[in-house]
Amino acid sequence: MQQQKKQQRISVLFMFYSILFCVCLITANVLETKQISLGPANMTAGLIVFPVSYIINDVVCEVWGYGRTRMLIWLGFAMNFFFVTMGAIADWIPGASYWEGEEGFHQIFGLAPRIAGASFLAFVCGSFINAYIMSRMKLSSNGKNFSFRAVLSTIGGELTDSIIFFPLALGGVIPWEEMPSLVITQVTLKTVYEIIVLPVTIRIVKFTKEHDHEDVYDNGMVYNIFKLNLD
Repeated sequence: MQQQKKQQRISVLFMFYSILFCVCLITANVLETKQISLGPANMTAGLIVFPVSYIINDVVCEVWGYGRTRMLIWLGFAMNFFFVTMGAIADWIPGASYWEGEEGFHQIFGLAPRIAGASFLAFVCGSFINAYIMSRMKLSSNGKNFSFRAVLSTIGGELTDSIIFFPLALGGVIPWEEMPSLVITQVTLKTVYEIIVLPVTIRIVKFTKEHDHEDVYDNGMVYNIFKLNLD
């Protein structure tokens, strides 16, 4: 009896979302070096792109499930780590005697190990919390109320991210009494961002499901973040 191997189709849309996810994380790292003001609130410029990674997280988890999202998160982590490492090495190598951009280059790529470590840990924890909430709520709601699930998962993920990042990266640098307001401001602004673009996110999810004929429910899912296969 001839056995046939089941071939797994590679989704072009999933590849596109994966590339965009990694680009958003790397771009956010560069933009984080600039401080901006929006009205009375001060923040980093990374705010304009970082929430997009959570939107992609929601789309992938909603369409392909937690297993595929888990792979996406670790892929983003690896690509971001590669970028930061190469930037640090380039920053460490002495510049040419005629080059005058050393200071500006260092401000962008000379990320302190403390900040880099806090950023990576916060990203992994926040992203997995976001994906876990999306997955579990989809099961409990039988796939209904995507908007509510997307917003709630973003609040959970962004709150986790901010609670980890700011104390580890900036504790002792800024007054501790300022930490709660800083965390709340970041989470609020990023959540508002998600709500504003939610109509677009809903259309993307609908298009992706129809295009790929996928709508995964994570029945029996093992939520171990280190289990890297798609099951």
